[in-house]
Amino acid sequence: MRSAHIRGSLVAVVSAALLLTACGSGSPEAADDAKPVANEASEAPPEEEPEEEPEEDEEPEEEPDEVLLKAGDESEQVRELQARLGQAGVFEARPTAFYGDTTTGAVAAFQEANDTLEVSGTVHESTWELLLQKTQEPTQEQLFPREQVMGYGDNNDQVRELQARLVQLDHFEDNPTGYYGNVTKTSVESYQRAAGVEVSGIVYDDTWAALKAATKQPARDEMFVPVEVPEVEKETPAGLDDRCMTGRALCISKTTNSLSWVIDGDVRMTLDVRFGAEGYETREGEFTVYWKSRDHHSTIYDSPMPFALFFDGGQAVHYSENFLQNGYEGGSYGCVNVRDREAIESLFDQVNEGDKLIVHW
Repeated sequence: MRSAHIRGSLVAVVSAALLLTACGSGSPEAADDAKPVANEASEAPPEEEPEEEPEEDEEPEEEPDEVLLKAGDESEQVRELQARLGQAGVFEARPTAFYGDTTTGAVAAFQEANDTLEVSGTVHESTWELLLQKTQEPTQEQLFPREQVMGYGDNNDQVRELQARLVQLDHFEDNPTGYYGNVTKTSVESYQRAAGVEVSGIVYDDTWAALKAATKQPARDEMFVPVEVPEVEKETPAGLDDRCMTGRALCISKTTNSLSWVIDGDVRMTLDVRFGAEGYETREGEFTVYWKSRDHHSTIYDSPMPFALFFDGGQAVHYSENFLQNGYEGGSYGCVNVRDREAIESLFDQVNEGDKLIVHW
């Protein structure tokens, strides 16, 4: 048994030796030239480093849009800004050199009208450059415009003061009325011509300053000259004021609420009328029709005054739709209202400028 085991062991050893030395039928040189094969599990090829992606070109940083002017600023450049915005049609006020809400809104409006600008109400460099391109260098008049103090159609106590001051310099011959009409406009032009001020017929701040420097403050009696109404009999054979009995006269009675068109004592027409409400009383006295305006519209009270016959400042005889609708429940702002449109139209055509007009009790 033991010898058989030994033989088996020898056979195994010899077989293993033959297995280790037996390399096939190739020559020794071929065997020497053979290169060992790398163990794929233990000797992996080195990993290639990932290629670096090319760097993208970086966009250049935009220069910041510098703020030049903003709300709260006050300077002569702001005044220029306002004048230029005025040229662009977005700023209607007078330049003040102060950057307030009005200027902010005007800047925003300019920016809104130009698509390339951001709407902020603040003047950045881009806004200023575009504004310079679209406007011209402001004139002195645009930077420092004159301010209108009084003008045609005004009716107030300041106009009375103006008229009283013009009386002192012999440029106004009537009593002050407080109404700025044709007579006052002509008187202002006369004063401006004499004072070497631009002749416009409008009282700008330079005219007003010059006039005040050349005159004294009018007393109340100079501004509100008492109107002397002669004592006359209230009743005449024709039921009219005596002053209405001669010539061409519009005779208006506050007692009977009537207007009579009288020529040489002959009554041609009589109309119902009403007068000014409390605080706006129609003035009494003897006047003349100084202006006729067929399709007049009041700029003061924004109301129509058809067939207006003006006799004292802004007071006039005219047709009133309100009088037609509401009767004597209402009242005017001092005018003499007529409610018969057809009759007042006929009267308007008959009356001439310069005809007498009497308002009496």
